[in-house]
Amino acid sequence: MRKIADTRGRMRLEFWASLTILAGVAVLPTVMTSDYWRGVIVVSMYFAMLAIGWNLLAGYTGQFSLAPATFGMIGGYATGLLAYHFDATALSGIPAAIITAGVVGFILARIVMRLRGPYLALTTLSFAEIIRVVVGNSIEITRGDLGLNVPSLFDNRLVYYYAMLAALAAVQLSMFLLLRGPAGLYLRAIRDDEVAAAARGGKIVRWKTYAFTLSAAIGGLAGALYGHFAQLVSPELGLVSQAGLVISMVVIGGLGTLVGPIGGAFLVYVTSEVLREFGGYQLIVFALLVIVFARFFRDGLWGLLQASYERLSARLSAAPAE
Repeated sequence: MRKIADTRGRMRLEFWASLTILAGVAVLPTVMTSDYWRGVIVVSMYFAMLAIGWNLLAGYTGQFSLAPATFGMIGGYATGLLAYHFDATALSGIPAAIITAGVVGFILARIVMRLRGPYLALTTLSFAEIIRVVVGNSIEITRGDLGLNVPSLFDNRLVYYYAMLAALAAVQLSMFLLLRGPAGLYLRAIRDDEVAAAARGGKIVRWKTYAFTLSAAIGGLAGALYGHFAQLVSPELGLVSQAGLVISMVVIGGLGTLVGPIGGAFLVYVTSEVLREFGGYQLIVFALLVIVFARFFRDGLWGLLQASYERLSARLSAAPAE
């Protein structure tokens, strides 16, 4: 019971830390008047939602998928195709995108959730590439590599900024409520020792399927919102490099933490925009960072901050009183 209480205490701290970051993002438009950098923050929020979904799967359930960006692409195309072919409104397209991505995720999960390790990763990678190629070659339906025009959700880009922020905050709150309850205990038990969890009567495949489906649905929401913001979706959304970017955000921010995906998403994407003038070197920089963090700092930046705080507290406690 004490361990559960400690875990919930850490999660509350991580949740409030993530809300602090989002509060900072909320006040940014008052000091940042550039539409370009506001757009960068909106795209960062898109990646943050993808990172939250992937972290649920990899960080809390121990299932390594290489298709987080693919579900964002599915969500974008779901709402885009409804608008393009059936003149559906954005407000009806977004729920359809969530449902479509969730259903596809559920079907894929029923196929792959009995796989582990590299077999799961390779299967999801193959799925991601198949979907991307199909979308790119279905010219009469998706317009192929030309991309599909998507109607805007709001005329005012600042309104869109806060709508995206509200969606991100809602996703984070939902994740906190989910993971601090019994579902979070089941998922962490599967991550820590799948055999022991099964021996205690846990429905392993069922819970992993739930996590995969929810992760896919979050990706669908993110992709739909991004599509309406950019007013264009293309097969590039599902590139493996996009999945690598999402994974690097979570690893650098803190795998298996609530605050890691959000902090990592803003840090990595904003930094990538700053380094854009250096061309492909930005990919090398992030690849090296992932290697360093995976090797030496397994808990990411959040773990570094916690360790630094604990060392400082220990020094202050050990210091003799004057």
